[in-house]
Amino acid sequence: MLSSLFDIFRYIKMFQSYLGKRIYVIFVLGLLASLSEGFGILMMMPLLETLDGSEVNPSDGFASSLMINIINFFNLENSTVTVLVIIALAFCLKGVIAFAALTVNALLKGNLLRELKGRLFDHYTSMSYKYFSTKDTGHFTNLINEQATRALESFSQVTILGGQIINTLVLMSLAFFISWEFGSMAVGVGIILLILFVRLNTWVRSLSRITALENGVLTKWLIQTLQAFKYLAATGQTLVLKESISRSISKLVKNQIGMAVAAAFTQSVREPIAVLFIVLIVFIQIIIFEQTIEPILVSIVLFYRALNTVLGIQGAFQATFTLIGSMELMDTEFKNQRKNKVPSGQKKIETFSDKISFKNVSFNYHEGSQCVIADMSIDFPVRKSIALVGESGAGKSTVVDLISLIHQPQRGKILIDGIDSNIINKTSWREQIGYVAQDTVIFDDTIKNNISMWNSSNLNESELENKIREVAKKSNILEFIQSLPDGFDSYVGDRGLLLSGGQKQRLFIARELFREPNLLILDEATSALDSVSENEIQKSIDSLKGQISIIFIAHRLSTIKNVDLILILKNGKVIESGSYSQLIEDKNSNFSDLVSMQFLEK
Repeated sequence: MLSSLFDIFRYIKMFQSYLGKRIYVIFVLGLLASLSEGFGILMMMPLLETLDGSEVNPSDGFASSLMINIINFFNLENSTVTVLVIIALAFCLKGVIAFAALTVNALLKGNLLRELKGRLFDHYTSMSYKYFSTKDTGHFTNLINEQATRALESFSQVTILGGQIINTLVLMSLAFFISWEFGSMAVGVGIILLILFVRLNTWVRSLSRITALENGVLTKWLIQTLQAFKYLAATGQTLVLKESISRSISKLVKNQIGMAVAAAFTQSVREPIAVLFIVLIVFIQIIIFEQTIEPILVSIVLFYRALNTVLGIQGAFQATFTLIGSMELMDTEFKNQRKNKVPSGQKKIETFSDKISFKNVSFNYHEGSQCVIADMSIDFPVRKSIALVGESGAGKSTVVDLISLIHQPQRGKILIDGIDSNIINKTSWREQIGYVAQDTVIFDDTIKNNISMWNSSNLNESELENKIREVAKKSNILEFIQSLPDGFDSYVGDRGLLLSGGQKQRLFIARELFREPNLLILDEATSALDSVSENEIQKSIDSLKGQISIIFIAHRLSTIKNVDLILILKNGKVIESGSYSQLIEDKNSNFSDLVSMQFLEK
């Protein structure tokens, strides 16, 4: 039981890290509300004494003495009416304070939701690619969509639990003012009840943690099924993934039933336990302690409220543990994100103007594994077109990832315009990069917004339309767009579902041309295009030569004949370099072997 109580303090501290110390305002208001209620209940004893027409006698106990002091302080009449008015005011005050507490709770919940979802998304945008690659999409989606909302509910339950604990302590304390024997019995009953439910609460919390993780597993399978829907439907393999989804759903259903049964048990035994112990307490007071009727009646009211709050603590414990797995998962993710945040320096690259230099750069994806890039030293001059050629696994894509600072080398240095990549503000550098990969990135929006990225360039409407049309023409997609009923306002569907592979690729290229990058990276950018479209795009790219820096990752010779420099990579090293004509003339070169084998021709 003590460990469970300590856990609650730990959870409060956890929420405090997101909301600050204002979280304690709720508990202060809860204390004031409990004191008001307890005072109202306590004043029932002098009320019973005045029902026969007599006045409140201060010698009749603590409650009567307190009432007399209040009557004298406000110069009131010592009568039944006065006592009733004071009791009514006490409960009205409790209502006002309770409303204030609920209002503060609502404000804090809103702030917590903004903190959890907003801060988590901010972390997503700056997490390292290495950490991202160790998780699946379902993990991140589950956290920001499902678990953040459940964490919000766990906060509500923690505040309810805190309020119940405060209320119980206040009512138990008042019980001692009436009779130490009665107070001792009330405390003893409360401790017994909480001990009886400890194992149940521990079990519920374990189900909560499993459920939080399993929601991520289910989300992963759902996302993968929907993303591969066309393939799965066309090949009749939907049932293959259905088995995994059904297994995940079954586990969630089993956990949900378990937690619901536990909640039902707690709720159903609440009233019988309360009545049983009330009867026992009254019996002890009448038969053993021979108490008079007034304290017994007040004891019944006070004990019933105290017992309800004790059972309320149990219910809140259980509800908290039902949901707290989500908050624990969120908190763990925030810690992981802080550990895996990409460090960004303060030095901004205003405009790429000189060269990118690799100085004895080595990189591997897993500690102890073979280097993907091994002791590479090479320069990428500004406004030159450079092609990276080599077999799969030679390190071409890794070189590009190092240039964009997605990865940092384990050994050696990367310098951009002479500045060490470790002190470069990465955003300032990446904003100058255009990147077109084989895997197109298309958003579920209009063609216009896909090209302009929601007009991030801040052009006016006329300038924007002209620029979009210009880059669409350069990307050889303008004619297709104009053939659509809604033109540039046509929606393309999720991940460009309504477009062909070539159309998506050309739209992708148009977006990067719209950005007017200083460095354009083309990773098999024309692989999904037909020969005519490829030639047109190639003309557009060739027209950029000398204006911006271009880096190709190429398998097709047709795309790199006109580049300034070709680098042949093998096992993470540059083994040959030169222009197309220089390399092809050397019949013994690796490049010639690749050409003769038509390795690059697809």
